[in-house]
Amino acid sequence: MRIVFMGSPDFAIPSLRILAESPHKVSMVITQPDKPRGRGKILASTPVKKLANILGIPVYQPEKLASEEVINKIKQIEPTVIVVVAYGKILPRELLDIPGLGCVNVHASLLPKYRGSAPIHRALINGEECSGVSTMLMDTGMDTGNVLLGKKVDLNEDDTAGVLHDRLAEEGACLLLDTLDGMEKGEISSTPQNDSEATYAPPLIREDEIIDWGKTALEVKNKVRGLNPWPGARTVHDGKVLKVWKLEVLDSNDVTSTPGTVLEPGNKGDIIVQTGVGTVRILELQIQGGKKVNASDFLRGRSLPEGTMLGRS
Repeated sequence: MRIVFMGSPDFAIPSLRILAESPHKVSMVITQPDKPRGRGKILASTPVKKLANILGIPVYQPEKLASEEVINKIKQIEPTVIVVVAYGKILPRELLDIPGLGCVNVHASLLPKYRGSAPIHRALINGEECSGVSTMLMDTGMDTGNVLLGKKVDLNEDDTAGVLHDRLAEEGACLLLDTLDGMEKGEISSTPQNDSEATYAPPLIREDEIIDWGKTALEVKNKVRGLNPWPGARTVHDGKVLKVWKLEVLDSNDVTSTPGTVLEPGNKGDIIVQTGVGTVRILELQIQGGKKVNASDFLRGRSLPEGTMLGRS
């Protein structure tokens, strides 16, 4: 099969690599334009562009997809299929209609659950016990196309967004290759999604990062792991942003103090905090302007007395 691959971030890397190593031919990689990053605002390439350059695959970085130049350039390749893995933009109808077998997307959920741009974060924040990855035939809707294949992935209680991201990226790559092989042989048929069962995973916003200590201990833990390693769950201490990277549930029922109250800094370096229902022990945290450290290191030379209220400026 002749493939045009569209992708940008790290999530797409395993998929591009597995296709490059397969009998199929990746004729072109389309990725987001280079963007200025860091304090020096130096132009940086996407991870997909960097890998494509290593693999010797031609790279195309259009600013807009809905242009005659872009459409004609892709038509000239005569792709059997266009593969889209976290490209970052909506594909216009003119592009969707080019490949003979359609446009295949790898999505980090078991569709129709968690349609949208943040399925990994939202699944963990919501405390799901399983996640997964799907391949689908793209249409003009947001993750509404017919499903081709799906793979369920069970979640561990301490999985973070980073851990799940890497696992689904690898599982998605294998599922993609199985999908393309099956399509080439005519062994896979697509299945319409049941819209009545659809749920959504909207983009994360700044307010999503704030820890609500009034939630249950388990809900607080799920938010923390669902935002690790990016963008991080945050609260406020002494007028500064305090990011919480890891914690554990100590008690899921007890309520003795106002939510957000530090109950016990402790001689062992513990930071125990009251939630709306139950208590948690903070294990890793980072004060604004500081480095990520464990609780005992954080408390060295820093006062966090019992009764301190987190979440208040």
